[in-house]
Amino acid sequence: MSELIQIQGISKASLHLLEASGINTIAELAALDAGHLVAELKLANETLSLLKRVPGKAAVSHWITQATAIVGAEPTADTLPEIEPAVNFEANPEVAEMLAYAPCAIPLPGEIMMGKGLRVSDVPAGILLNRYSGDLDVRIGNPAPPKPELPTRRKSGDLESFSKSLPLQVFTSISAQPPTPAKEKGKRVPGSKSGHEEDRIALIRAPRAETNLGKDPESRQYIRGVLHTHPWHLRFGAVFSLLLLANLPLAVASAFLLLASQEKPEIFAWVPQWSIAFPIALPITGLGYLLWGLTGKCRICNQKLFARKGALKHVKAHRLPGMGFVFPLCLHLLAFNWFRCSSCGTPVRLKK
Repeated sequence: MSELIQIQGISKASLHLLEASGINTIAELAALDAGHLVAELKLANETLSLLKRVPGKAAVSHWITQATAIVGAEPTADTLPEIEPAVNFEANPEVAEMLAYAPCAIPLPGEIMMGKGLRVSDVPAGILLNRYSGDLDVRIGNPAPPKPELPTRRKSGDLESFSKSLPLQVFTSISAQPPTPAKEKGKRVPGSKSGHEEDRIALIRAPRAETNLGKDPESRQYIRGVLHTHPWHLRFGAVFSLLLLANLPLAVASAFLLLASQEKPEIFAWVPQWSIAFPIALPITGLGYLLWGLTGKCRICNQKLFARKGALKHVKAHRLPGMGFVFPLCLHLLAFNWFRCSSCGTPVRLKK
């Protein structure tokens, strides 16, 4: 670890900035000017983006003051204790060969990161050997097994060169088509379901050709969108939603007028008796709405289609001024067999 960490006020991020600016020792820090060092730190932080705010001139001056005091108090060479010479293990050929094959991580100097325009987040973190999970096996020698000869990458349309690059038996197994099983007498050979699955997916994505035969693609008669899994469920939901929207106010008004005609027949004698059908039909339409209307959902976003919600609607949602979104969606669904979801705007069709 750098000796600059002894200076109070220098964080790890500031330490990286100092190293990126070429300052690695306390003596180098003590010899700098505070204003010049602040400018260098700002330049390094623009490249590395380590700090949101570079330390100011006052903090940097405090660093330099501490470094100057430490350099002035350092012992001279005469007072330093004798240090035993270090053993150079790399001089041993066996150790050098072992280190050559050992996994290692090379520290990346700050000058190189600044020159290449790299950020700290761009450099992958190295895994220490003492943090490595699993068994380590270091061997002296070439641990890499001989690589098998791989076929060369063929060029587009060059089937002949591709066949020559593969072993004969592999190419034969790729190119040879399995014989079609013959039908035995009294036995039926089952066919593949892949074709049926592809047809089913294609039918979900787009309608049949005869469905839109002779229709203008720009008109509402042109059926488009993803096929819904329960088209009749949505049709019933739209019908009962419309009936409930129409029957609810009529049932309330009819019930009020019938009661008023019973209390004051001389004023409300014009109220017909058959208007009682509206209050009677209200539970039936309400039940149908609960079964089909309230459970009708979009296949894409799974949002309820026939329930009024205060959420923001899609810009392509069906809407009539003063009528909201549910009523025009029901009309469009029943009239043209497709609609756009009010929540996600995805076109959904009810006809194959």
